[in-house]
Amino acid sequence: MIGLSTYAFFWQHSDRAPAPLTLADMLHRTRSSGVDLFQVCDYAPLLSYSAAELQGIRSLADDLGITLELGTKGLQTEHLATFLSIAEVFGATFVRSMVNGPDSTPTLVEAESLLRAALPAFEAAGVTLALETYEQVSSTDLVSLVETVASPALGITLDPANSVAALEHPRDVVERTAPYVRGIHVKDFAFSRRGGWVGFTLEGVPLGTGLLDYDHLVGTVRPEERGINQVIEHWLTWRDSFDETARLENEWNSHNLSYLRSKQS
Repeated sequence: MIGLSTYAFFWQHSDRAPAPLTLADMLHRTRSSGVDLFQVCDYAPLLSYSAAELQGIRSLADDLGITLELGTKGLQTEHLATFLSIAEVFGATFVRSMVNGPDSTPTLVEAESLLRAALPAFEAAGVTLALETYEQVSSTDLVSLVETVASPALGITLDPANSVAALEHPRDVVERTAPYVRGIHVKDFAFSRRGGWVGFTLEGVPLGTGLLDYDHLVGTVRPEERGINQVIEHWLTWRDSFDETARLENEWNSHNLSYLRSKQS
């Protein structure tokens, strides 16, 4: 299944928007794009929602025919328990997280202990916890962690663009993590020379125009065959104005959806 996420509307729900999109707004945008999946990922206001507000989002998603997923950062026991409880309200069976959280950087030994504490509840609830590939933890170490914990509820969220910052080649990351991938964040990226040709900038570009070898990714991971969802994100840098940035964000969403659909036809 192809999905959108809060990162697909990053600037339009940010503080830089004159009228930031609400979660309900993003769900309606998702439906109007003909998309049946939405991942609420790293969306800070979610933790302040009341029980009634959370149920309201679930009801809206149900009415729109949208499946919900969740995304957060970190492995702290109480934090993961909170997101598991939100997942149960949302009817979500997928939670993306990261080894590193906003306030914690556990060692791999500590991460293993935290996961062993959290995962029995995920297993009982039928919810997958999928740790994203990031430069802070090598893909080799991430695979080792998943293999060591060996829980049926634990997997990997593949985003090969993130690991470029650790000088890992995207194809290597894809091939190394493929057996454990349970979700994919799809975004293309490219290097460009900075002003004066002093250094490079790594930033997002529309799918099919950058360095992501998408055909290799899907050929290796086989998401359709394995029932792995592909969620669109962007690394769209701020432009000269909100209007220009929002216009591009919406254009990229349309382009990227068309690109993924064309690959499935």
